Amino acid sequence: MDGNKGSKIRFGIIGCGNVTEVKSGPGFQKAEGSELVAVMRRSGELAEDYARRHGVPRWYTDAQALIDDPEVDAVYIATPPGSHLAYTLAAAKAGKPVYVEKPMALNEAECQQMIAACREAQVPLYVAYYRRGLPRFLKIKELLEAGAIGEVRFVSTVQLQPSPQLQDGKVPWRLQPEQSGGGLFFDLASHTLDVLDFLLGPIVEAKGLAANQEGRFAGVEDTVTGTYRFESGVQGSGSWCFSAYAYEDRNEIIGSKGKLVFSTFGHEPIRLETAEGVQSLAFDAPAHIQQPLIQTMVNELLGTGRCASTGESAARTSRVLDELTRGFYSRP
Repeated sequence: MDGNKGSKIRFGIIGCGNVTEVKSGPGFQKAEGSELVAVMRRSGELAEDYARRHGVPRWYTDAQALIDDPEVDAVYIATPPGSHLAYTLAAAKAGKPVYVEKPMALNEAECQQMIAACREAQVPLYVAYYRRGLPRFLKIKELLEAGAIGEVRFVSTVQLQPSPQLQDGKVPWRLQPEQSGGGLFFDLASHTLDVLDFLLGPIVEAKGLAANQEGRFAGVEDTVTGTYRFESGVQGSGSWCFSAYAYEDRNEIIGSKGKLVFSTFGHEPIRLETAEGVQSLAFDAPAHIQQPLIQTMVNELLGTGRCASTGESAARTSRVLDELTRGFYSRP
């Protein structure tokens, strides 16, 4: 994007649904050096309504038309994962950088196709694992690198929540594997696994068990347990249940001199526990939670920074999701 240095990156959104209302859409308008100039949704009425409410000058009902708009410099794909591959290939063919929602695709094989297409087209590919840009997780990374808990030995994750409900009598798209890649494990655990990749480096080995224990929403997992090993030698384990009695969201990174305790989705203080005592570190959540990561992406496109969430890093997370559920979905 050398031609845009010192100017603005003009974004178009494919799929202006709920995630774009507060979490991401306004971030493209508020990030420095960024502008949101077009949105697309299959319903013209909804696309026009979104554009009007958010002050976006143009709207489309056809994704290719948005991609081909000469005033759109980069494309944000905010649809369910089932369409990420096709839209990414189309944007890459048009020579436009891509920012795609998470999970990056239905599986790692699709991720690799997206990476290859963007590499061939010589355009960047970013993924909306936005926790990599949040001060809360940047602080955890800083503490780890400073040796606040000594040498890292082990990480554990527990995430529980009650069974999801039908939406207007229909199964939510997040529980339709052809759209989501799997069940809520793919939608939610992907955030945690990506955060761990960011904090501790790549996971190089993963084994898991997945099941539909409750018997609802046939064809998708509701419980997953797994173990994994990071490239550094750190070991980890995780347990996820989306048909449990209550909510729980807890990660612990244990080291030779202490541990860090934090949630993936909550905003309560980080706990640093060592022999010297317990520290609580609080961070406010930004109004538009993707904006910090969007800013790093814009900075990179303008040649002034670097974005930590790329196609390559996100594909690693998809590979771990595939490995932990391999027996359930019988993927090759």
